[in-house]
Amino acid sequence: MECTSSVYLPTFHMGSSIFLWLFLIFSVIFSPVSAKHSVTWTYGVNYGRIANNLPQPESVVTLLKAAKINHIRIYDADHGVLQALKGSGIEIIIGLPNEYLKEISIGEDRAMNWVQENVQAFLPDTRIRGIAVGNEILGGTTIELWEVLLPAAKNVYSALYRLGLQHTVEVSSPHSEAVFANSFPPSACIFRPDVAPFMKPLLEFFSQIGSPFYINAYPFLAYKNDPQHIDINYALFKDNRGIYDAKTKLHYDNMFEAQVDAAYAALDKAGFSKMQVIVSETGWASRGDPDEAGANVKNARTYNRNLRKLLAKKKGTPFRPKMVIKAYVFALFNENLKPGPTSERNFGLFKPDGSIAYDVGFTGLVPSAAPPSILVSFKEIAGQGWLRWSYLLVSTAWAVVLL
Repeated sequence: MECTSSVYLPTFHMGSSIFLWLFLIFSVIFSPVSAKHSVTWTYGVNYGRIANNLPQPESVVTLLKAAKINHIRIYDADHGVLQALKGSGIEIIIGLPNEYLKEISIGEDRAMNWVQENVQAFLPDTRIRGIAVGNEILGGTTIELWEVLLPAAKNVYSALYRLGLQHTVEVSSPHSEAVFANSFPPSACIFRPDVAPFMKPLLEFFSQIGSPFYINAYPFLAYKNDPQHIDINYALFKDNRGIYDAKTKLHYDNMFEAQVDAAYAALDKAGFSKMQVIVSETGWASRGDPDEAGANVKNARTYNRNLRKLLAKKKGTPFRPKMVIKAYVFALFNENLKPGPTSERNFGLFKPDGSIAYDVGFTGLVPSAAPPSILVSFKEIAGQGWLRWSYLLVSTAWAVVLL
């Protein structure tokens, strides 16, 4: 959800450009959200917590601020996390977990109780901007949830409407690539025949309330499943021949944009050509099992760094050039208790101590491999408090200006 506002700069005379730079630095550091108010956001991060070694939510907020990550998504509505985000300016999508869908779908009163306890109680100081109703329901193996997804989403929206929050909090539901029958070339993508009867009424509802289509798009998974036929450079945004879509006469030099445009093509065929696609998850594993091709630190760094550069351009895709690409990267930390293959536990951008797992261009933190003399650990930042950390950044910036 976009949020824009004008910034008032007081008029006064400054003796030198140094003081102007200091003023701007202080404005950025002490603003609740550094850049989101002046430009359309494009980059967010998923904050998963299936782990037993993660820092406390208050410390995570410190990390998010230092890294200038202003949009996050969590998979539940944990009150400790929501309380920690109070006053931070960070915008958040919370999750209504799959196990609650049946209960919420039964009646509006249950949805109302959930929204009051997990959303209204924290607004406006905690900037809850969306509710993801379930995760990867359609196309999944739990068929009984397919039928309750739409009534659950409707009841959640009804509760928001009755509370006057329908324009503040968006209702959505992220999907996996499993909802598609095919996605190559992008223009050929359609929804699976068994999914379509459930997907179309859901899309009709989301179209009525102005919600986008959320898709979890992972070039890593596509490459891992077929490394012999997919060019690794195409998956990693590196130089390659790309692919040509004969129907649209469009060329794709990376798989990520092709996956997004495949979703647009499926929406077109279903009758929802004006609906925006937002990537609710994407990322690359830094470690995997022997049969998980491409899962290593080098590729994870390359993918996430290049993705961040792409999103920073604030441009659209070949098929939808005017629709700015927005994506939530998976994930903030490695989650050591997640089941499944090794890759599932190794998508994190940061280590539990707050140091960078690998350098993808974040500012405010340094890689854990840096010399001890310049390494500011996560525990030190949290212990010193945000004000002292801000002072450190200003001091560093002041030194740079003097040089």
